[in-house]
Amino acid sequence: MLAPDRFFDPNPAQKSAALELYALICDLPIVSPHGHVDPSLFSDPGRRFEGPVELLIQPDHYVLRMLYSQGIPYETLLSKEEDPRHIWQLFAENFYLFRGTPSGVWLTHELEAVFGVTEKLNGESAGRIYDQVEAALLTPEYSPRNVFKKLNIEVLATTDSATDPLIFHQAMRASGWDGRIIPTFRPDSVINLAAADWGKNIAALGEVSGIPVVDFRSFLRALEQRRAFFMALGATASDFGPYQPTTEWLSGQEAEMIFQRALKGKATDEDTARFLAHMLCEMARMSVEDGMLMQIHPAVYRNHNSEVYRKFGADKGFDIPVATEYTRNLHPLLERFGNHPNFRLLLFTLDEATYARELAPLAGAYPSIKLGPPWWFNDSLNGMRRYFDQVIETAGVYNTAGFNDDTRAFLSIPARHDVWRRASANWLAGLLVRGMIDRDEAENMVVDLAVGLAKKAYRL
Repeated sequence: MLAPDRFFDPNPAQKSAALELYALICDLPIVSPHGHVDPSLFSDPGRRFEGPVELLIQPDHYVLRMLYSQGIPYETLLSKEEDPRHIWQLFAENFYLFRGTPSGVWLTHELEAVFGVTEKLNGESAGRIYDQVEAALLTPEYSPRNVFKKLNIEVLATTDSATDPLIFHQAMRASGWDGRIIPTFRPDSVINLAAADWGKNIAALGEVSGIPVVDFRSFLRALEQRRAFFMALGATASDFGPYQPTTEWLSGQEAEMIFQRALKGKATDEDTARFLAHMLCEMARMSVEDGMLMQIHPAVYRNHNSEVYRKFGADKGFDIPVATEYTRNLHPLLERFGNHPNFRLLLFTLDEATYARELAPLAGAYPSIKLGPPWWFNDSLNGMRRYFDQVIETAGVYNTAGFNDDTRAFLSIPARHDVWRRASANWLAGLLVRGMIDRDEAENMVVDLAVGLAKKAYRL
């Protein structure tokens, strides 16, 4: 089902060069430095995956949102009472919806490369494929730890709340398993005053850090303690998802006053915006001190469908991109740390209009800034083409951070990296046949885009 020359340009010279470059990287280990895979999968050597539905459909918001957009209710797709075979049959009958989409490519890759499925998924083949996948998942070969090795993953980073005690990461270490899975520090639930249950989150921060959080100074100390704890378990990066990448320095008195109002449940919308802007600056200050990479993923309207959010919770396919601005918003932070040799800032966008206008010029000038790969809705062959075309001529390859998959769907990791590797090989082959780079340069660059840049950016 998977054509060996998929995604490559039809021009014979470019396709031939792309195939040769791809051959250099197709079997390289996968470096997955940012994602959302559940670490509990790997904490117990006896852990097994659940069935095909729980593994391939229900955690994948790309799948869920497409099916929901066609009128298939979440009450059916996410039901614990529904026969999983019925959900799978429904999914298979509607698999045609994913033709030409990244999800269609990823799912086909997963079925073929991971489970050896060699027929198209549709209503007629659904039962046979379900049985094949289910039978594989019952064998020791398909335990999460064994699949981790089977997928040739060198390192996998999870994303974890600042209040997470990281018990699963600790359990992995205690077990002596040699798979490298590391946490990522994400404090959104405590630095955003509008976060759900913010007061409870602050209490949890105090408890897990051992530092009672009663004022702004103790709040900062607790966050610093958590960062050190994460780093002790291998973390190399922090991660932030503000609605906009606004930064602002508050005075100590202003920060304290806002924090005290928040503790009393009296923070205003203006308080929330200014406090988060200040906390991004504080997080940059902490990154300078402890060396963690700082990642900012802005410009998402979270949980746009309030009815789905009320019934089924977050991460069900209704996070929608919005326009954003970086140049002015980041200026207060960059005035302080943009030239600092210890500061590293990795920027992402869902607003592609900012690639050439803002992000590439910023990364092409500030030594602290690198650009993350095409993210989320842009994680596709065409999204990668646009990224290369709009970013590289100004920022260059070496002011980017290679690829990360940013996925919750564990088995999709190799499929996503394969698309990036093929897109990279094809783009470089285009430069090669046009005489813009030579063969040695193309070979070095394709390896860097596959693994080298990510390792360097995340210090892996």
